[in-house]
Amino acid sequence: MSNDRPGRPGVAIGPNGQPMTLNDLPSPNTKRWVIRRKAEVVAGVRAGLLSLEEACERYKLSVEEFISWQRLIERHGVRGLRTTRLQDYRQPEEGDDGGGPDDFSFQAAE
Repeated sequence: MSNDRPGRPGVAIGPNGQPMTLNDLPSPNTKRWVIRRKAEVVAGVRAGLLSLEEACERYKLSVEEFISWQRLIERHGVRGLRTTRLQDYRQPEEGDDGGGPDDFSFQAAE
């Protein structure tokens, strides 16, 4: 495949260690987000196959949702993307009281 996107790689290494191109990413019509598909999108963005903005637009994701996938992979590996047994992977961080989405705290810049 020729790289018709200047400044971007034509091939990247996917989450399974195999070469991956833009055509190997999940369909833009994806409705069911299994671990493998989430990991492929994160790997595609990390490798530069598409930008964060392009991924969010293509897959109708919020930036926050994509970043949560990326953080889960960084902290727990691909298995952290599982939607079942979340308590095994999403333990509160030290100092976190486990508050919900309405529990905001802000720190002033020094």
